[in-house]
Amino acid sequence: MPQEQYAHRSAMQSSEGPQVYKVGIYGWRKRCLYFFVLLLMILILVNLAMTIWILKVMNFTIDGMGNLRITEKGLKLEGDSEFLKPLYAKEIRSRPGNPLYFQSARNVTVNILNEKTKVLTRLVTGPQAVEAHSQKFEVKSLSGKLLFSADDNEVVVGAERLRVLGAEGTVFPKSIETPSVRADPFKELRLESPTRSLVMEAPKGIEINAEAGNVEATCRTELRLESKDGEITLNAANIKLPRLPLASQSSTGSRQKIYELCVCSNGRLFLSQAGASSTCQINTSICS
Repeated sequence: MPQEQYAHRSAMQSSEGPQVYKVGIYGWRKRCLYFFVLLLMILILVNLAMTIWILKVMNFTIDGMGNLRITEKGLKLEGDSEFLKPLYAKEIRSRPGNPLYFQSARNVTVNILNEKTKVLTRLVTGPQAVEAHSQKFEVKSLSGKLLFSADDNEVVVGAERLRVLGAEGTVFPKSIETPSVRADPFKELRLESPTRSLVMEAPKGIEINAEAGNVEATCRTELRLESKDGEITLNAANIKLPRLPLASQSSTGSRQKIYELCVCSNGRLFLSQAGASSTCQINTSICS
């Protein structure tokens, strides 16, 4: 029985001919594959278009990007720029003939560091003040002449003239050393110490000169002119002492306008009526 079935099947296969088996993706799988390939092509085109648009907007070229150009000497930046992080550079300069601006919403700080990253010099420009922190501050002219210098010990003004334009003048809490103090033409010069004394010292002399005006010295209590080794000279056509004390007058000389200048032993001056002889000894009671 099994041999007959086998012979029957062999006869049927030989009569039908050889069978062909198809290999590939068909149906919904094929459609999904085409869809993913099409989506990938669309993403590639969109990515390429975005890349070209970014290159166009940012102005990418062989020399640089946008206003930033790469040159042999470094980077060249044109137009306004904004730095959100610290900028480290050896040299920053503008184009020839154009100014260089630094702008910040709060302040601009310039630090000079040493090899150990320690701040040696700092310049801070803020909304309320400009601060410079260093061991010494100097201002020089184009020729290299020192105009102003300041450190912990002294402040030096190297200009030929120092002008103070404030309405209240200049206040010096301590001493000042200068070869000359004078006002502008047609202006008054006033030296004043409201609550303390005013001392002027010089090893070779002090000269007070007013070529076209008056010299006034006013005090509340006493004004002293003292010379230790020399003399005091009052050289003028007229010397007036209007408030000198007047000694007692006699009734006979009430209309007399000529007086004698007398000096007490303590140096006090007073006036006495002039007579045929000296009348100072008669009125010595005013010296007590």
